[in-house]
Amino acid sequence: MAREQQGRNSGTELGRFLRARRTEVSPEEVGIKVGPGLRRTPGLRREELATLAGVSIDYYARLERGREVNPSPAVLDALARALQLGEIEHKHLHDLCLRAARGQSPDQSMPSRSVDPGTELLLEHLRPFPSRVLSRTMDLLASNPGGLRTLAGIERWPVKQRNIARYVFLHPMARELFPDWEVMTRGCVARLRALAGTDPDAPDLAELVDELHLKSPEFTQLWESYDVRGFAQGHKTMQHPEVGTLTLRYQSLLIEGTPGHRLVTYYALPGTPDYDAVVLLDRADQGHSANPAEEHRG
Repeated sequence: MAREQQGRNSGTELGRFLRARRTEVSPEEVGIKVGPGLRRTPGLRREELATLAGVSIDYYARLERGREVNPSPAVLDALARALQLGEIEHKHLHDLCLRAARGQSPDQSMPSRSVDPGTELLLEHLRPFPSRVLSRTMDLLASNPGGLRTLAGIERWPVKQRNIARYVFLHPMARELFPDWEVMTRGCVARLRALAGTDPDAPDLAELVDELHLKSPEFTQLWESYDVRGFAQGHKTMQHPEVGTLTLRYQSLLIEGTPGHRLVTYYALPGTPDYDAVVLLDRADQGHSANPAEEHRG
């Protein structure tokens, strides 16, 4: 997607989000009886959603077209209920309106890629558990050995190219590594979509989204679905070329003092085959630094 398409104003982003979520809700799910005949509109019609939310059809149409960008919190809550939004989607709806009220993005500078020494020390002490520091657009900023090696083959990419979304969609090993590749792709797009809603003109985001649109039809299809749900914890199964199948739990935590940076750690119980596998990955001869900052200094 070209920069001018991805960087539209938030009023349009609000409308696109409402339209995308409206198409995902069937009339039957909200108690609307559908008569015979073919419906041209997937999901709910505008007038159906407006009625469910208790607003006029004209007002809702203005919201979706980006001509009304300042709905009250009560209206947003009513739309969220009608659309059956989850907590993250509900918050995103409110964030879109706050962004529209500001008019301009507060900061168009590139965010910091620096990882402070304390976080680097934490990565070291989390070994053997694979751990990474990611930017808001999922750039791989630092990792311990297992954090890099669990992304099989990414070490062959230049440091600045290492990005989780880029890896999932474009690296030839990603589909083999992740049996739930489709779930991974949806999670990556959801995180980028959430950022696009609140900071659509961010240069780091626009550059990555442009590249993925150009190189991955799967990304383009998912981008248009406008899913913003994310995953802060759970489990991940991998078919790793060095240690075979392993299933790890994970946690994703924001790092205070560095906006947008997250620490992601994968773990397994000691004494299990999965734990033995992460120990092997941690101890394997690297032949390269797991920390991009160290590679730059070298």
